[in-house]
Amino acid sequence: MSDALRQPRIAIVGAGMSGICLGALLLDAGIASFTIFEKAEDAGGTWCENTYPGIACDVPSRFYQYSFARNPDWTRVMAPGAEINAYLTKVAGDTGVDTHIRYDAEVASIDWGDGCWSVTLADGEQAEFDFVVSATGILHRPRYPDIAGLDTFASPSFHSARWDHDVPLDGRRIGLIGTGSTGAQIVCDLAGRAGELTVFQRTPHWVMQIGNPEFSRFTKRLHRRFPQLDALTYHGWRLFIESFSPALLRPGIARRFASWQIRRQLRQVEDPVLRAQLTPDFEPMCRRLIISIGYYDAVQRDDVHVVATAIERVEPDGVRTTDGVLHPCDVLVLATGFDAHAYLRPIAMTGPDGTTLEEAWAAGPRAYRSIALPGFPNFFMFMGPNSPVGNYSLIAIAEAQAGHMLEWIGRWRRGELDTVAPTAAATDAFYGEVAAAMPDTVWATGCTSWYVGASGQVELYPWAPKHFRASLAEIRDSDFVITGSNSG
Repeated sequence: MSDALRQPRIAIVGAGMSGICLGALLLDAGIASFTIFEKAEDAGGTWCENTYPGIACDVPSRFYQYSFARNPDWTRVMAPGAEINAYLTKVAGDTGVDTHIRYDAEVASIDWGDGCWSVTLADGEQAEFDFVVSATGILHRPRYPDIAGLDTFASPSFHSARWDHDVPLDGRRIGLIGTGSTGAQIVCDLAGRAGELTVFQRTPHWVMQIGNPEFSRFTKRLHRRFPQLDALTYHGWRLFIESFSPALLRPGIARRFASWQIRRQLRQVEDPVLRAQLTPDFEPMCRRLIISIGYYDAVQRDDVHVVATAIERVEPDGVRTTDGVLHPCDVLVLATGFDAHAYLRPIAMTGPDGTTLEEAWAAGPRAYRSIALPGFPNFFMFMGPNSPVGNYSLIAIAEAQAGHMLEWIGRWRRGELDTVAPTAAATDAFYGEVAAAMPDTVWATGCTSWYVGASGQVELYPWAPKHFRASLAEIRDSDFVITGSNSG
């Protein structure tokens, strides 16, 4: 029977966590006719590119893993970045996905013609595919600050995602611009190593400082010996994290209690002046909550200084703030985040009627249930607009999205359709539901963050993860334009 199934030509853009996930599930379904195009020299995505000191996941490692490839040997409750990258590359090797990856293969454009997608690489090479899947991630295009004189700094300077490991850090005066999750992790690692660490804070963030204990050898042996224990802890952590959904999604006692718990963490900061500097003027969780193993401890050290005065400009010897003070620096680190709304851009994409992705998204990125675009047949996205990408496991999200993609690819294999794309009406209806639900969420309580797009709308999923999984598991043919001899 399998001989009668069509074999789809599938292009996956990106060999990070999502691309590896889909590749493994395709192979498990008997589909080997896919290619993963990776612009870098190695797999792993953001966990390969980001190697800054202190990098770690802020989601428990026993949940931040594939449900089909659990790892009994995690070293800590929240694993360091290098360990996560090693896990991803191991899964790619163990499943055979690595043989489908083309490295140093940056996609320049994707164009529809003659019933299929034509993918063009930066070097001009072209190939045709029946399906294209964007697995480019949301944190892969570094955002550089618009600060006067940044290019005049005479000493080493780099973005946290492009860390220069040849630059010595110990005993030096280090300036750090940015106090988000990345900045907090860097502070925790460099405090005590740097001779002086100056943290330039534009906006304070709410921080939940917690421990990150190591797993004992006995615990690892238990997980290796009893795979059921791995499954139990995976789902246990999932349920625990999802128990916080009510606080995020609607006002009430759950949100008030979570807010109280987060606010009381600030009591660890003894200096009232510093505590005031670190106190945000927005509701806890409106921005992404920073989970840290020691940020409040680090910023109270004598060799760490938080500067809340705005930066006026960067000079050859350091950073001058608007109060006229020059803060000398030997190294300048930009922990200024990423363009979280780029999605697959700057890749150029053109659909069947000549509409480009830029034109389709002129009013802001939109996608049916975060995963597909009207007018772009046989195209799917991981972590697209309005995915639930807050303090949750992106791997679990990717698995739910991959399952939806596999349903449509399976129908194509059986000859039930040739092309599929969501209707504009169904996409509009989805965004009508999003608009109605979003005002109750904590993200809409009044703050600026990377959750908010250029249109001013929050680009998150305003319902619980369980709702997201159920939504993608339910296929509504009436929400799609389906073509093919057996499509009806």
